[in-house]
Order: sequence, then structure tokens, then C-alpha cells
Amino acid sequence: MAARGQYEELARQLSAIGAVKRGLGRVLPHECPAGSAAVLNLLDRHGEMRMSRLAELLAIDMSVTSRHVAHVAERGWIDRSPDPADKRSRILRLTPAGRDMLADLSERYMNALAHYLADWTDDEVDRLNALLGRLRGSFGDCRPVPAAALRPPPPPVLDPSPPPAPRTADAPAPAPLPVPDPVPAERTTRTPV
Repeated sequence: MAARGQYEELARQLSAIGAVKRGLGRVLPHECPAGSAAVLNLLDRHGEMRMSRLAELLAIDMSVTSRHVAHVAERGWIDRSPDPADKRSRILRLTPAGRDMLADLSERYMNALAHYLADWTDDEVDRLNALLGRLRGSFGDCRPVPAAALRPPPPPVLDPSPPPAPRTADAPAPAPLPVPDPVPAERTTRTPV
């Protein structure tokens, strides 16, 4: 296990990732902010889905998800059609225009990364990809985890009573504990007719 100082440095480095994300966000076209790009990416990766599933994958509130979906739908990048299983819900799916926008976003991201990492070797980029993939895997699906799940388990409760004295050959065995009958006897009362 790494030392505490190593984890502190890692925490600082991870918080600085926000600057990297903001730098990459600057290459996005004005009409497609980061939230819209995330919607398009998830629909591309996971296929058509309901808005509730999209909100779950984005790990954001339904009202925020609804705003992102409205933004991309207004631009024709996704289609919202009635869900055959539940007419109150909508199924979201990418349109050809949405796929074109994704191709443009991908090209912009790759060009930006190539620019910023121009002095990195191929091996360094491969190692970074492997380590980031491993980090993501360690966190699972990366959705918010309740604080209770992050707490260590409580220590075991110790019985404060003294341990029983060892039995000797001439000491009587303790009486067995009563075992309740698993099926209670049926009690009926009958009223004469």
C-alpha cells in the first residue's frame, strides 16, 4: 500500500485534472458544450436509452439531464421518440447529424491531445492510458457512492462476560439451552353450535 504522502500528492494531481478538462473543453465548438458532448458520447457508447438511464450514466439530476437533452435535440443531434413499452417515456437515439458532430468532437480532442502531449513518447502515452484505465477500474462505475459505503466496517463487538471455566472430567456438563419448537402448536377454540 502506498504511503499517505503519495495519496496526498495523487489527490492534488487529480484535482488538477480539472484544468486539463477545461483546456480540452476550450476546443469544443460553442454550440456543443461539455454536457452536450457527454450526452452524445453516452448515446454513441451505450445505444438508445430513456432519459432516466442517461441521467444515471451522467450521474446528474434529471432536470440538468433534461436541459442537456433539449439542447442536443434542438440542434437535431438526437431523436426523442415515444417508448413503445411506455408512451409517457421517450427513447433517445443519435441522428446522423449527431454522429457527424461526434466525429468533429473526436477530431478536435485528438488534435488537442496531440498538441499538448507532443513531447511525450508513445510509450508514455500508453502507460498513461493503462494507468488511467486501471484507476477508473478501481473506482468501478464512478457514480456517486453513499458516504456510508466508504466508511470502514465497525470493529467486532466483544462479549464482556468472562470466558467459561474449562471443564474437568468430574464437573457436570452444562445444561443445554432450550430449543424453541420451529412450528408452534396450533391452538383452536371451538364454539359449540
